[in-house]
Amino acid sequence: MTPDYYNTIEKPSVAEFKDRGSKFIAYAFPIADVNQFRENLAAIKKEHPKATHHCFAYRIGLDGNNFRVSDDGEPSGTAGRPILGQIDSKQVTNVLIIVVRYFGGTLLGVPGLINAYKTAAALALQVTPLVRKPVEVQYTLQFDYTIMNDVMTIVKQCDCAILEQEMQLFCRMQIAIPKNRLEEVLYKLNALQSLEMEKI
Repeated sequence: MTPDYYNTIEKPSVAEFKDRGSKFIAYAFPIADVNQFRENLAAIKKEHPKATHHCFAYRIGLDGNNFRVSDDGEPSGTAGRPILGQIDSKQVTNVLIIVVRYFGGTLLGVPGLINAYKTAAALALQVTPLVRKPVEVQYTLQFDYTIMNDVMTIVKQCDCAILEQEMQLFCRMQIAIPKNRLEEVLYKLNALQSLEMEKI
């Protein structure tokens, strides 16, 4: 069963870790999808074109299946996995961490690398507040303009988020309903005349 809430971060953060001359700069970002991951990675690569490595890990969603790790040229398993390990140990999702490495001339070895990437990722998560967000279920509503106020009252009272809306004579609205209030919201909306809803 999926939980009613999940933990994530709200703001990007940055932290730095140094070991024997090598510099590891960790960036944590809240992301909702793979496109946001690509945009953030491209921006960091642009910001640090001379860095030796741009390693990362992200986890999206609640089923545990949507994640990716990259060692970006570091020995296999020394960067991406330790970064993902920090995301998982904090039990957060919809999070991307990119760790940029500038090589300092001394090889750190496998244990040293694992420790450096793990520590940098942990520091980035320590400096940004973790937030608890409701798991939401998305619905499309179609209704007559005359019941607009009734619909808006339910949406506001039950902490639903409006994702998009078209307001004409016949209105269309896409909303995200907190999972723990789904039954209540659907019951109230069903009681309204001339309203159609469909789960997305």
